[in-house]
Amino acid sequence: MKQIIKFSLNGESVEVEIESHLTLLQLLRDKLELTGTKEGCGMGECGACTVLLDGKTVNSCILPAMEVDGKSVTTIEGLTDAQGNLHPIQKAFIEYGAVQCGFCSPGMVLSAKALLDENPKPTEEEIRHGIAGNLCRCTGYLQIVQAIKVASGQ
Repeated sequence: MKQIIKFSLNGESVEVEIESHLTLLQLLRDKLELTGTKEGCGMGECGACTVLLDGKTVNSCILPAMEVDGKSVTTIEGLTDAQGNLHPIQKAFIEYGAVQCGFCSPGMVLSAKALLDENPKPTEEEIRHGIAGNLCRCTGYLQIVQAIKVASGQ
């Protein structure tokens, strides 16, 4: 069974017909060709698929795509401005070596954005808690935490 859903994707209105079994990750990657969001575990455990839904982090690999109807979704592609300039968090990740293999980076950056939107000056403990749902294969957590601190102006 197919259904039409309407939602905001990276600030743009989207209307798309989807199958009821489709996950948000499948919708983003396969149907809308936004490949910045990654599939890691496919079970909502690793955070590689993290996107923002109405400003809050969600694991898109386990979220039914129908759940975004009428809501706002932000992917890593939505963080750049109209001129293609990187978000300050992305710049900090590059500057402080928080991007190693890069597989976790989109999810980490979006988790950091959600954290800083809610708590602009987090402590190191709050940063670590804020990214706890995201696993880094390269164990680059020190650089990631440092980059988030810098992006927060600390």
